[in-house]
Amino acid sequence: MTILDIIIKKRDGYELSKEEIDFFIKGLVNGEIPDYQVSALLMAIYFNGMTDDEITNLTISMADSGEKVDLSDIEGIKADKHSTGGVGDTTTLIAAPIAASCGAIIAKMSGRGLSFSGGTLDKLESLPGVSISKSIDELKNIVRSNGVCVVGQTKNLVPADKLLYSLRDVTGTVDSIPLIASSVMSKKLASGADVIVIDVKVGNGAFMSDVSKAEKLAQTMVSIGRNNGKKVVAVLSDMNSPLGKNIGNALEVKEALDVLSGKVDVSDRLVYVSLVIAGYIIFLSGNAKCFDEAFDMAKNALFSGKALEKFENMLMYLGADKKDIDNIDNFIKTENTLEIKAEKTGYVNAIYAKNIGIASLKLGAGREKKDDNIDHAVGIVLNCRVGDKVNKGDTLAFINYNNKENIRIAEELVKTAMIIEDDRAEDIPLIYKIIGG
Repeated sequence: MTILDIIIKKRDGYELSKEEIDFFIKGLVNGEIPDYQVSALLMAIYFNGMTDDEITNLTISMADSGEKVDLSDIEGIKADKHSTGGVGDTTTLIAAPIAASCGAIIAKMSGRGLSFSGGTLDKLESLPGVSISKSIDELKNIVRSNGVCVVGQTKNLVPADKLLYSLRDVTGTVDSIPLIASSVMSKKLASGADVIVIDVKVGNGAFMSDVSKAEKLAQTMVSIGRNNGKKVVAVLSDMNSPLGKNIGNALEVKEALDVLSGKVDVSDRLVYVSLVIAGYIIFLSGNAKCFDEAFDMAKNALFSGKALEKFENMLMYLGADKKDIDNIDNFIKTENTLEIKAEKTGYVNAIYAKNIGIASLKLGAGREKKDDNIDHAVGIVLNCRVGDKVNKGDTLAFINYNNKENIRIAEELVKTAMIIEDDRAEDIPLIYKIIGG
């Protein structure tokens, strides 16, 4: 068996065996297969796809490529949550504490943001003192005490995924259902959770802009998880407009704190999706008899203050000071603020999430390259929602920035993201479908 034989076999559209996939992943991690041959196989997979058995075998082989987290010494059913990435997507910081306050146990390892999709770790680090670099034992101890903790992935967790993703990013093979599904689920399987809720974003601000492709990806991930003894549900949610009103790291932590303080309406986009995700975590963890009961429990936890307490405790376990949490406004102050005003009267029929995300990236809230520094304070605050009636001169958004270098680019992106028309357009569904629920 050689890597060339495997490349040719997949190039010609044949199914790879478990032994061939294991050979590939082992050679990748050991550095025995050069990048150009790995890239060739990725491209063959991109064009020819993979069968369900191939995807499952690839996922398991990737999960087995490094250390695996054993959470069995924590009593109860352990849960995890994953989002495929979006703009203003602060659901982890809201849904996880809500679910934990209803009895769920959540030990989550998150990643950093790349491009315009915000990373949970970057958001957490916008508070001084927060350290997301915790050992597995430290993670377990926090979970035992608080019921929920979010930390960074260990260096040795699924090394095959890190190697593959670095090449997928530069070879045009990111948008591949087999490769996305195996990337996500290998990390979930290696993280040791019993329950996994996946938020699959759909729209112009997501990896998947097509509902049918997103549904296929969701079905694939649910199938992988269930074939490996996990309880898995996928929520297909809209990402044509930003989920939250705040886009930027400290800004999104502030919004999470505001939501968990009960300063919101359940119909708010961010709140509703967070409650649905929390509801499925609660239900699958065995803390409710059905989803409807779990959803009601999540609402009660949100407005009772119990979820806020869980979130603040988690931040303090990670090193934050309570006075900084209480004064989060200090960390969203920037040197400059630019207002974007409506140029006509009408209805806001679209706020293109991708434009807003790229604008925040240009301000310094995200990374174009892995080693880019982030400005945690900068970002965009939306002052309207899709469907709102606005008058000429009304403020649509605030751009908070420090570096003036790209401000005109960001301004134009935000302006062109806002589509105002005379007649109100039909609403786009917030949640398209639940897979596995």
